[in-house]
Amino acid sequence: MSIFRNLLRRKNLHSDRRTTLSRCLNALDLTALGIGSTLGSGIYVVTGQVAKSVAGPSVILSFVVAAIASVLAGLCYAEFGARVPKTGSAYVYSYVTVGELWAFVIGWNLILEYVIGTAGVARATSAFIDSLSGKVMSQYLKDHVPISIYMLSPYPDFLSLAFTIVLTIILCFGVKESSVLNNIFTLVNVAVVAYVIICGCFKSDYANWKLPEHWDNATNVTDQGGFFPYGIGGMLSGSATCFFAFVGFDVIATTGEEVINPEKAIPISIILCLFVCAVGYIGISSVLTLMVPYYLLDGDTPLSSAFGQVGWKVAEYIIAIGAICSLLTCLLTSMFPLPRIILAMSRDGLLFRFLAKVSRRFKTPILATLISGILAGVMAMMFELKELVDMMSIGTLLAYTLVAACVLLLRYEESGAVESSIQDGAEEVSTGIFRGFGRNAKPTQFSSRVVKVAVSCASLCTIWFGLVEINLIKYIERSTWWALLLLLLPLVLIVACGFIIWSQPENSTQLPFTVPFVPILPIISVVLNIYLMLKLSQATWIRFAVWMVIGFAIYGGYGIWHSNDDPEVGEDEDMDGDDAETQNPAQINSISEASRLLPFHSSHSEVEILRL
Repeated sequence: MSIFRNLLRRKNLHSDRRTTLSRCLNALDLTALGIGSTLGSGIYVVTGQVAKSVAGPSVILSFVVAAIASVLAGLCYAEFGARVPKTGSAYVYSYVTVGELWAFVIGWNLILEYVIGTAGVARATSAFIDSLSGKVMSQYLKDHVPISIYMLSPYPDFLSLAFTIVLTIILCFGVKESSVLNNIFTLVNVAVVAYVIICGCFKSDYANWKLPEHWDNATNVTDQGGFFPYGIGGMLSGSATCFFAFVGFDVIATTGEEVINPEKAIPISIILCLFVCAVGYIGISSVLTLMVPYYLLDGDTPLSSAFGQVGWKVAEYIIAIGAICSLLTCLLTSMFPLPRIILAMSRDGLLFRFLAKVSRRFKTPILATLISGILAGVMAMMFELKELVDMMSIGTLLAYTLVAACVLLLRYEESGAVESSIQDGAEEVSTGIFRGFGRNAKPTQFSSRVVKVAVSCASLCTIWFGLVEINLIKYIERSTWWALLLLLLPLVLIVACGFIIWSQPENSTQLPFTVPFVPILPIISVVLNIYLMLKLSQATWIRFAVWMVIGFAIYGGYGIWHSNDDPEVGEDEDMDGDDAETQNPAQINSISEASRLLPFHSSHSEVEILRL
């Protein structure tokens, strides 16, 4: 098999129906897990920062736009959760659809995302507790254990390390035990959010949405006043920041092998999680901007300071409790998916196989959990993470993009072998691209290939549009004709690609949940995510390139030669001899059911299926 074919080989789930993990989570546990990861520290900080200096009261609409973008990605994750209920989230979704190379890219970036996310939340938790004590701890460590190295912390943050190690040990004891702790923290957090929204309504003043022009001494800029003090552009800029406040729901998709009924529980949990978080963010931003003028908000502690300004002091203590529970929940849920991504990649042979060992007693990937927890803890203790946080954005957006694209590819994938109804190549070329107008035809190899080309073209056109908008913005604002032409042409091509995709016959596979309005919603998700990636800084892209070089070195030196899908590698190497267990037959779907959910694998011969 050539190197090129190795890079594009796709994961065969028929050979991987066993699991060594414990199926003990239900839809409620998953919803709490997603809410804990998504409705985190952002609700106590991001709302105030965006309202104060970016969008004003229109931060409400910023969260609405961000919620819509997140729901688009969430729907795609929900369909894949029903279609491929396996540990690994976007990594395994990409592996079964677009091949091994893209799967490794996604998995490698998800590792980076969760490591940095865990370290950042641990650092934020330590800083918040330190601020409650009057910053005694940080001042003592600065005086006695100073660090004067570029990009490192001014002092070793032992508290953040301690938080990370303690929660790592809790995660090792079992997923159900970790879930119970998360449910308690999440319940307290949601209760505090509800308290803030309800109590804030009693202190609301609609005049704060109709304020006159205001001079900002910090920026020397006069805003427009009213509901859109920074204009529509400010509202849209705020939505880009608010979008990342919704990042975290994808943790639900990493639990596919630990859920009792993943085909139904994962889609339900993702939708409920995003709904609760959208209501929370929009409600908090509404009462916050109604209680006090947006320019008087404290960017670091907006909620507690707002209640302090209206004379409701007791709320400050309640909000502090909610913030601590929120940070601890966010830390726990940030750590939860990391060892499962490592487990999935190691079990497939793309990372070192010893990381795939699962404890027979606790049913958790203990080694992967300990290594990832220690790594995140050391980073939280030693590094100043401000320069690294943006790298989380690339990993998340890239994963969202691939999942949305994979939904399109699978929805239009042929069910079996190439249809024999096409008599000659000339007829296929002349009518094949629009053969689906009747909507009764079945997908063929040709129609599937058309969709793949159209999705690729739409992605390239989005990159074209983003680069033009970023680099030629001055000419576009002056309405220069050639700049406008370069801006509008890719949009027209994207619409044309969408029309071509829509005209193809869809696969008739029945699933517990499917994305509605295909191909419109997945295409919008792909376009939006790629555009947001292009808006990230140049330094972020450079660091991303360095991280990918390290990853490709591991993949080229180890992963590509030890992949389970390499015919020279034994298919059962992913199950450790001492730790592997055969899952209860009631929890294993039949091969025919797997074939129904993953239509492009149904072309295996009977000999192959019997062997598997």
